[in-house]
Amino acid sequence: MNRYGYIKVASIIPEVKVADCEFNTSRIVEMSRQAAERGVRIAVFPELCITAYSCGDLFTKQLLINKAQESLANIAEATAELPIVLIVGLPVAYAGKLYDSAAVVSQGEILGVVPKSIIPNTGEANDLRWFTPSADSDEVIEIAIAGQCVPFGRDMLFSVNGVDFGVEIGDDLLAVVPPSAYKAMAGAKIIFNLAATSELAGKRVKLTETIKAYSSRILAGYVYASAGWGESTSDLVYAGNAFIAENGEMLASGERFKMNDQMVISDIDIEALSSARLTSSTFASGHISSFAVIETLITAAENERLDRVVDPSPFIPDSIEDRNAWCEEIFEIQSQALAKRMVHTYCKCAVIGISGGLDSTLALLATVRTFDKLGLDRKGIIGITMPGFGTTDRTYQNAVTLIKELGVTFREISIADACRQHFKDIGLPDSDRSVTYENSQARERTQILMDIANMENGMVVGTGDMSELALGWATYNGDQMSMYGVNCSIPKTLMRHMVEWVAANEPNQKVRAALRDVVATPVSPELLPADEKGDIAQKTEDLVGPYELHDFFLYNFIGKGFSPAKIVMLAEKAFEGSYNRATIVHWIKTFFRRFFNQQFKRSASPDGPKVSEVSISAKGDWRMPADASSAVWLAECEKL
Repeated sequence: MNRYGYIKVASIIPEVKVADCEFNTSRIVEMSRQAAERGVRIAVFPELCITAYSCGDLFTKQLLINKAQESLANIAEATAELPIVLIVGLPVAYAGKLYDSAAVVSQGEILGVVPKSIIPNTGEANDLRWFTPSADSDEVIEIAIAGQCVPFGRDMLFSVNGVDFGVEIGDDLLAVVPPSAYKAMAGAKIIFNLAATSELAGKRVKLTETIKAYSSRILAGYVYASAGWGESTSDLVYAGNAFIAENGEMLASGERFKMNDQMVISDIDIEALSSARLTSSTFASGHISSFAVIETLITAAENERLDRVVDPSPFIPDSIEDRNAWCEEIFEIQSQALAKRMVHTYCKCAVIGISGGLDSTLALLATVRTFDKLGLDRKGIIGITMPGFGTTDRTYQNAVTLIKELGVTFREISIADACRQHFKDIGLPDSDRSVTYENSQARERTQILMDIANMENGMVVGTGDMSELALGWATYNGDQMSMYGVNCSIPKTLMRHMVEWVAANEPNQKVRAALRDVVATPVSPELLPADEKGDIAQKTEDLVGPYELHDFFLYNFIGKGFSPAKIVMLAEKAFEGSYNRATIVHWIKTFFRRFFNQQFKRSASPDGPKVSEVSISAKGDWRMPADASSAVWLAECEKL
């Protein structure tokens, strides 16, 4: 494991020749050397790869069994100088029985041999003809193999540089309770599966989903290597499936039907898995300590290349189809949550301040859908524009268009005169442009909304999003306050996609045009006067930093539990060509300073629905004291 908590792993599918152990060994050794050169620390090969899986009744021949053991010894010797752990498959005879087994080899030593637990006995695969399943109460014993005395048994864990991993074979994964489930409970962060999956139409899709789902269930990495080119095609075809998954995410997968060797490499994030397990009740009880743990150490390079894609927009699905489905689902969560609150309070009126910006636009759209779901007249939604000293014609016109074209009640209340009177009352000079000047406007708007809600027996629907809450970019008891916050766990980067998605499905041309212009408008609170051209002068991202960076920081800090140093390393890779290291470091300091200092605003935030795994609700997922110190995190930032 490197200093950022990653360990590089590989799923290797070598070309084989059926029952030709010498040829197969040569390919295993060569691919192991290539993997070691790439910085791989643990590599898994397919089931029975030393002999090939499809040997049939040849498995009963002592010559082949002996040759397989001899080949295992040769593999250990030939790779003794390589800084890598290898997991290879072979038949192992013991006490008059033959076991489909996986040998774990490192630096010339056979660390242990794990027998297969679930032996298929179907028309497609009747391996019980040759192999004996591992016993349910499988104790680890010592056996002689390949010239060494090694541990043999199912209940073993292996550890390389402090990272525990487990091994299972083929159909073990498909058991009602796979053997690896207990290994994960006992501390294994990665499970390696040596398999020989025959290919059928549609089978790969099901296998992919099974591996992703299982890795999520056990909060682990899962590395799968299945037999490929060279296996017998007498009855079945082996396509060489190679997968590397981590906690529900497929990090890398291989090419099927490749007619030569292939190697799939990625980095498993052990730190992220450890963090996930710390917050999971699944691992809070049920720790199993009866597993033998075989340890080995490997000298690793200090700065290893990271072989995994780092998503610069972790809150947003990659494909358009997934993104659209994601937006629809979140929209439904918002409207369902607001509908429940309105029904509970016998409320048939919603009051929203509409600025023409992203946040208020999405809140309005969610409220419109809520009223439609409840069968309420949209006129019960009171959309209020409150132009002030910084309001531009662009945002004003978009706000007016949306309110009127969506069929909600339109009201316009300027805050200018009220704020001037307030400035006079508190003695604020006309030329003052301080935070008092800005926040007074936000609080005046909130007072208007609250008072109208009282007059109309309505509910103020909040507009603030998760990115603003994380940074504290909200006026305390101003736009920070409402009676229900529908956007509270939606980050700014996702907000744009949601409004775009609504626009793409909106039949009203005027509404569609206004929504698209809202997305294209710079984010701004519009609390300072416009420039000489009448354009927005106060741009939020110029002041607090790019939201795409802050959302990236937020996801990796809250969702993954990473340190500033690791987040910066990941950001450099994710935003290569967009932001240099100095820029990333500058804004991550801003993020941590503001995140800690502004917790008091989140502690006093109204209710609102959680829509994704990452949430900073002070009542649910993020319970941090408002006076917690940021010193440790900022100190690390200063070293970057």
